[in-house]
Amino acid sequence: MSKRLQILLPEEEYKEIQTISRLDKKTIAEWVRQSIRSSIKERVPEESEKKIARILSFAKYSGPTGDIQSLLKEIEKGRGEV
Repeated sequence: MSKRLQILLPEEEYKEIQTISRLDKKTIAEWVRQSIRSSIKERVPEESEKKIARILSFAKYSGPTGDIQSLLKEIEKGRGEV
């Protein structure tokens, strides 16, 4: 079910939105709805499946493994610090 939302804007902001929506060839209402959806998307955490998929995409890369002290010594050796 849809809900109606009424907001009051300063005239200057309304005119800016009106101009932008015309450039995008959209109604003001559609432009506002899309802007709200975009803002929500930025703030809502990703779904678990998407997070897992992103983590697994990095699992294919191999990196150094082993004892941390050994790794640090190798790094220092490569820098010429030992």
